[in-house]
Amino acid sequence: MSTQFADSRVRTNPLFNDNRFKLGIFGPNVSNGCAMTLAEGRLETTWPNTRAICTAADQAGFEALVPVARWKGFGGPTNFNGSCFETYTWAAAIAEATRQAGVFSTSHVPTVHPIMAAKQATTIDHVSSGRFALNIVCGWFQPELEMFGAPIMEHDVRYDYATEWLDVVKRLWTTEDEFDYEGRFFKIDKGFHEPKPIQQPFPAIMNAGGSPVGQRWAAKHADMAFVALEKHDFETAQARVGALRGLARDDYGRDIQVWNSSYVVCRPTEKEAVDYLNYYVREKGDWEAVENLTRIFGMQSLALPKEVLEEFKFHFIAGWSGFPLVGTPEQIADRILMLSRAGIDGTVLSWVNYQEELPQFVAEVLPLLEQAGLRKPAQPT
Repeated sequence: MSTQFADSRVRTNPLFNDNRFKLGIFGPNVSNGCAMTLAEGRLETTWPNTRAICTAADQAGFEALVPVARWKGFGGPTNFNGSCFETYTWAAAIAEATRQAGVFSTSHVPTVHPIMAAKQATTIDHVSSGRFALNIVCGWFQPELEMFGAPIMEHDVRYDYATEWLDVVKRLWTTEDEFDYEGRFFKIDKGFHEPKPIQQPFPAIMNAGGSPVGQRWAAKHADMAFVALEKHDFETAQARVGALRGLARDDYGRDIQVWNSSYVVCRPTEKEAVDYLNYYVREKGDWEAVENLTRIFGMQSLALPKEVLEEFKFHFIAGWSGFPLVGTPEQIADRILMLSRAGIDGTVLSWVNYQEELPQFVAEVLPLLEQAGLRKPAQPT
């Protein structure tokens, strides 16, 4: 990428700012957010709720507002994520309600034609004055794809499809004249797209592919790629980050950001935090929904030891199997510092009660991250 293009995005999109460790909000557009629980205060899908969460994060200087693309829930008493706002229209409205944060759409590529996606993304980039980013998901939730009548593709084929999909989108974003395109999945006659995005050469791309094929795809195509981290283990985190960053550098000559997702339980004492985690997972968790989720993932067929499978379910209920930021403000800040030292560039956060726990994080954890040199103080608008 040329310096001119890189500078274009740095000027408008906070995802390319100079904070050592970036922060995002994950799942503010779906019921329950990322916690599969019946606990009091869990997220309800209303526009006032999602707007308040995103504007609070925006004022606090968070770099990323990342929605979950969902069309059906996972059943159980909560029907986890079953109530949801569509992410392109959500992002357009959130872009107008915010002033600083990067605003994402999450797009399941089998459900949106690339011409439509390119136009919607460009519109949001203009609404946000160049703060838009696109989180690409290759499509894995079979009940949703069946609802669309979309083909259920074999795992690796999904990434072939996503490559063509993104190729068409990028050509629409960058090609001045009409163009023809004929691939395995898409045939475009006289493709045309105006206006172009504000960000040049195109908006930021995020991907969270976890398989070897998915990691390679992210290393080749994404500006921000995800690694899965489930435990407080510096060596494992450093190794996974190094492998992904090295793959992008050595095989594709690219420098990418590496992110992860985290769930937060912050309390005055570690015991209070752990007790609440066990309460909302073990006592109030939607174990029926997580059973459906792990079955769709095919985890029961992996012949995992029962205790390993139960641990996976625990972390899925706690926060979509994210990294546990559980403890006092000081402990949480220390764990974020560990993530940074392991090479993580940013994390997207979730809570059970976003409306109450996000302000607590901003008041009690954010100053510690600033003191540690991970972030500069926010400049509220």
